[in-house]
Amino acid sequence: MLFIINPISGKGKKAKIVQRLLAKGYKVVYTEYAGHAEVLAREATDDIVVAVGGDGTVNEVARGIVGTEKILGIIPCGSGDGLARHLGLSHNIRKAIQTIEQGECKRMDTAEINGRPFFSVCGVGFDAVVSERFAKSGKRGVANYIKLGLNTWRNYSPEHYTITIDGEEHQTDSLLITIGNSNQWGNNAKIAPLASCFDGLLEVTTVEKFSFWELPLMAFRLMTGTLHKSRKIACYRGKDIYINRAAEGVAHADGDWFIDSERLHIKILPSALKVIA
Repeated sequence: MLFIINPISGKGKKAKIVQRLLAKGYKVVYTEYAGHAEVLAREATDDIVVAVGGDGTVNEVARGIVGTEKILGIIPCGSGDGLARHLGLSHNIRKAIQTIEQGECKRMDTAEINGRPFFSVCGVGFDAVVSERFAKSGKRGVANYIKLGLNTWRNYSPEHYTITIDGEEHQTDSLLITIGNSNQWGNNAKIAPLASCFDGLLEVTTVEKFSFWELPLMAFRLMTGTLHKSRKIACYRGKDIYINRAAEGVAHADGDWFIDSERLHIKILPSALKVIA
């Protein structure tokens, strides 16, 4: 096994994790720049490659081994850890390492948005804008994310989208559209509560604009996995998805924002990645 450590995420916890790994005689390497984890994972000759970090580190390591016989392991210590939580992985160091050593290897689905691999969720709209502002703020943590979200909310207007799912067209004016391979953004915020990364399908969630007074109820539904029961939410499932919008703009994949075209193609890649769960 090779453990790839992101030295930035989860600083306080990281030293204890490394200490335990070295005591067990495991190989540990540190990332030195953005994208380095993907390179290290692709070049690794080990059977199991473990991402020690947050969603961004997991995405990079998974990109380096997807489509191969290498197995992904995860020790979650980021700010959201969406895929790790979806897979039921513990944030307790001892239990997390024990799962790597004894857990079950499964084949999970992966996905792409305009050729960019993602493993948890991608999307456009409000949450993509917040992701951009969060990254540019230079501050980490849930509190800063919530603050930026509320500030963005005040002046954000829904956009018109045409969504085509396995050939069936839908028109929507939405606050955001999320496509989930897993069920959440992170921190157990289940934006796609019906999603599973083992069923060969992607979950599409569209969210209509709602009033400020409805925010507590929507937050409750988000955290309890009942968002799909709201009248402001529409949920679809499919394998091949196109999203058309008025112009190019911000999108996100596994928490990282980027600028992409007005036409987005999202597709499922069934059972493309081996993972320990």
